[in-house]
Amino acid sequence: MTNIETLKLNLGPQHPSTHGVLRLILELEGEKIISCKPDVGYLHRGMEKIAEKLTYIQYLPMVDRIDYLAGFFYSELLCENIEKALEIELSERVKAIRVLMLELNRIASHLLWIGAFLMDLGAVSPFFYTFRERELVLKYFEKVTGQRMMNNYFVFGGVRRDIFDLGDVKDFLKILKNKIKDYERIIDRNPIFKQRTIGKGILEPDIAFNDSITGVNLRASGVNLDFRTKHCLYKDYEFNPVVLNGKDSFSRYRARVLELTLSASIIEQTIEKLEQNGELKQTLIKPLGLKLPEGEYYSEIEAPRGLAGCYIKSTVEERPYRLKWRTGSYYAVNLLRKLLKGVYLNDAIAIAGSLDIILPEVDK
Repeated sequence: MTNIETLKLNLGPQHPSTHGVLRLILELEGEKIISCKPDVGYLHRGMEKIAEKLTYIQYLPMVDRIDYLAGFFYSELLCENIEKALEIELSERVKAIRVLMLELNRIASHLLWIGAFLMDLGAVSPFFYTFRERELVLKYFEKVTGQRMMNNYFVFGGVRRDIFDLGDVKDFLKILKNKIKDYERIIDRNPIFKQRTIGKGILEPDIAFNDSITGVNLRASGVNLDFRTKHCLYKDYEFNPVVLNGKDSFSRYRARVLELTLSASIIEQTIEKLEQNGELKQTLIKPLGLKLPEGEYYSEIEAPRGLAGCYIKSTVEERPYRLKWRTGSYYAVNLLRKLLKGVYLNDAIAIAGSLDIILPEVDK
């Protein structure tokens, strides 16, 4: 019997492309990975436990940080739970404003991922190209909300102020559509990029389901499941989810590029609605002394990294008895145990990067 020596290698925790601190403990046989153990918890955040000590209005500004690249989605989840519990119905204009900001946020998140993913593979220029377009979104967020990130714009029962300067959004969409064509010319035809992504990191649908994978990572494996089709904010919008059958890193990249166009289409529909509804009508909830009826509440939404959910157990106090977040990245990190097994070390970063993991969603 031959004794095969293996090597334990720590990948991280300094690696920047995961937007946080992740340590992968790899066991190597030569250059081949025979096991992968993700080691998380380096951010020391405790966002769920903190909620038990704060009132609902005190906690609201913090939830943008659960995914600082997609903070609007987590603000929407908390607000939606409060609104469900108190049976508050949003006006059509408020719904349209929220969809507009959510989809702009999705575009900004996907743009950052595309640039960071290409940077992982050694391509520097696309990183600056995607940040150029993302900057236009952040400038609009700053104009409307006063902040580039961690906007804290959604409030219980509505939004902090009405939307304005929709012409900026229209101009951005025109620019984005042309730039997407540039991305495709520069990236999709690049032989090095194709060699490092096509056929790499194959994610079969049954494995994805067993590991609770959702979002783009699931739809790039041929499963038509987009929770926007079931969400109350999106019920009046026409769109077809992006579904690809490649199952590999290249398909996950292509799906996110195509989702840029999909989000742009939804935004165009919101602009039409907002231009028809001139007056902002809101049923704002008085935040001081706010208590939810005793019970359990849950809301979910299709976030950029998959299904995001918020569970609240309420007693008769002004703060949640228990609060739990469901995030897409938490499950994607665990998936690395399977996707990296049997691949070579030089493919590890490319496969991990294709999943669009952000560690604040994991260490929550």
